[in-house]
Amino acid sequence: MRRIGAIFQPAFPPERLRAVVEAAEAGGVPELWLWEDCFQQSAFATAAAALAWTERLRVGIGVAPMPLRNVAVTAMEIATIERMFPGRFSPGVGHGVQRWMAQTGSRVASPLTLMREYVPALRRLLAGEEVTADGRYVKLDRVQLDWPPAETPLVYAAGEGPKTLHLTGEVADGTVLTGGTTAERAAEAVAAIAAGRASAGRDGRSEVVVYLMAAFGGDDAEARVAHELTQWNMPDDQRTAAVGDASAVAEVAERYFAAGVDAVVLQPTSDEPDLEGFMRGVGEVAGIVAR
Repeated sequence: MRRIGAIFQPAFPPERLRAVVEAAEAGGVPELWLWEDCFQQSAFATAAAALAWTERLRVGIGVAPMPLRNVAVTAMEIATIERMFPGRFSPGVGHGVQRWMAQTGSRVASPLTLMREYVPALRRLLAGEEVTADGRYVKLDRVQLDWPPAETPLVYAAGEGPKTLHLTGEVADGTVLTGGTTAERAAEAVAAIAAGRASAGRDGRSEVVVYLMAAFGGDDAEARVAHELTQWNMPDDQRTAAVGDASAVAEVAERYFAAGVDAVVLQPTSDEPDLEGFMRGVGEVAGIVAR
């Protein structure tokens, strides 16, 4: 099923969250995604608050950095939220920005090795298993959650390069693709993820979520998107966004669905002047896509 979502960036003040998530639910946004950047907001605290203030909205973390938290702590965070708000939470983890990880003393020499050890351990803990591991980074001695989720949520992992994308297919339930991923690159990512899943002997397919910058409106929206992409230092071949009315944004989203993506999550610019209005626009896009 093709899905549309929206993003609340960690660059926005935390005190803005409640009004925005309430506007998202009222406007018909099916899911809201958050992520954790140093040194801004806690992804798990933000997700729990968003879920508490709404009744139907699904909330995803895409993603929280693995090096910052022991996998047992991450499992406890996820299990607690999932038990309080069953079926509405989509947790995800990633490498983290390496310079930030270095600032906190948590940078690892091999992010791929960490993901290979961390994500399977996390999934097993959430499934209620007792886990013992003696890896390079993940070391657990008979760890088992007292309060595992009644139903194990899908665990997402972020991926960008081909090796990481392949690995997310091997070890995770879904993959989050960052903003700046074109539809063409999304198709390549979907293939790499599928190859990774097949190489691990796993049945089925992985969920793929992509972030797409969007702005509703005319010239002002175009200018804000252009400024944001410049601030990101995006290469010309990655300067992708959806700008215009809801129909125009939905048309761009369709290119990603055609590439094999399951969910297109619309990201406002960091200077979006009307976040509540943005959420209403995303709700309109979701309605168009659902027809």
